[in-house]
Amino acid sequence: MKARKAQDLRSLSTEEIVAFIAEAQESLTRLRFRSALGQLDDSSSLKTLRKDVARMKTILHERKNNDN
Repeated sequence: MKARKAQDLRSLSTEEIVAFIAEAQESLTRLRFRSALGQLDDSSSLKTLRKDVARMKTILHERKNNDN
C-alpha cells in the first residue's frame, strides 16, 4: 500500500477527504482484525493507513483553522 501525499490530498474537496477518512478507518479496522487472527501478510500497511488517516485529519484541521 502506497502512502498518499499531502499535496495530492490538498487538491481534494473537504467532502472527498471526509469520505476517504471513513473508508480508510473501515479498512484499518478490517486490517487490525486480520492482524489479530494472524492472517495479515503485510503488517506495514497498518502503519501506512494510520498515517494516511492522520494526514487527512491534519488537512481538515488546517482548513477549519483557515476558515476562522
